[in-house]
Amino acid sequence: MPYVNIRITREDATAEQKQQLMDGVTTLLRDVLGKNPETTFVIIDEVDTDNWGIAGESVTSRRKRGR
Repeated sequence: MPYVNIRITREDATAEQKQQLMDGVTTLLRDVLGKNPETTFVIIDEVDTDNWGIAGESVTSRRKRGR
């Protein structure tokens, strides 16, 4: 029973894009590992850019500086 957790920053991912991620991961697990799609769980967590840090700095700050 696969459980896949995808974490992305909260910024404009549409419902359709998230559905594509869920479908794609489920298909990949079926095709590569033979996992049953009926028992495959895909969870997408969206994190505010203020709460996602890289090298000690939030994504929000990095983007304001153009990085």
